[in-house]
Amino acid sequence: MNIKEVARMARVSTATVSRTINGSDKVTPETAERVNRAIATLNYYPNHNARALGSGRSRIYGLIISDITNPFFPDLVKGFEEVAVRHGMEVIVANTGYSSERMKLCVQRMLERKVDGVAIMTSEMDQHLLEEFNKRRIPLVFLDTASPGFGVSNINIDYAEGVRQAVQHLVSLQHQHIGFIAGPMELASARARKTAFLKAMQQCGLAINEKLIEQGNHMIEGGYAAMERLLTQADRITAVLASNDLTAIGAIRALQGRQVCIPQDFSVVGFDDIEISTYTYPALTTVRLSRIEIATHAFNALHTTIQRHDKQGGSYEILPQLVVRESTTTVTKSGGNEKI
Repeated sequence: MNIKEVARMARVSTATVSRTINGSDKVTPETAERVNRAIATLNYYPNHNARALGSGRSRIYGLIISDITNPFFPDLVKGFEEVAVRHGMEVIVANTGYSSERMKLCVQRMLERKVDGVAIMTSEMDQHLLEEFNKRRIPLVFLDTASPGFGVSNINIDYAEGVRQAVQHLVSLQHQHIGFIAGPMELASARARKTAFLKAMQQCGLAINEKLIEQGNHMIEGGYAAMERLLTQADRITAVLASNDLTAIGAIRALQGRQVCIPQDFSVVGFDDIEISTYTYPALTTVRLSRIEIATHAFNALHTTIQRHDKQGGSYEILPQLVVRESTTTVTKSGGNEKI
């Protein structure tokens, strides 16, 4: 099947078929619908290599993430790919595993495939690698790690607001001795969440106790180990806020291992609202960070920048939202840690 047969069935020129396939705004919706119907009827598959040669664009976007094993990222990948498919784009996904060497390979792979733009949804990126994209004038969008400029967009996450909601929720339940399990401090997002926690505690008039702050690795085992350390060294602690949901799930496991009833004896709050947080026992109170919203903004940022003649990037805002479930309740009268 070839493009001429599609054009004949749709009663248009081959140029119009080509423009329709490439998403040109010069084709009316009625004509585009007729062409797409002919494509579907004839089971026609466009030659993407020919399209790239003709338009100068590959119609491929790159998506770089940190950890494919963290449920946060597959949701983001799925959302990004769904938007891309609706726009007739392909997506190359690369996973860095928080490794600088893997990041270099990811960038090389993107450049070899001549991607039209790259969404860098990680907290780590070497400056010289960014320069490789800039030299080729490839638009980029970052997750909370850049300032908008020529060819560069940024998605801002209001971590301070999300953490503030979580801390105020615990304070409203009469908790005063609130612990925090941070993520790896080499990650900008983890540093932002810890800073937000300290600020929220001060805003609520609560003293900062360094014994109530531990560091995990954004994984379940890290949350488990950090919670064990908190329970060992903290005389009084009735609740904990974790830097992400996997950490919170690890903390819950550590508490349950000590026969601590959640939330009757201890309250736990996560961050991200990954799907599994709904099915933990008890269901996890957490701060929702919409991956669909992030993915949509990331795609739109690249798409809009490419369409603009001046290639000026933009700024997009994400507002987290507290989701109250079953892992938090009013503090016990003892207000301490005696049962633990």
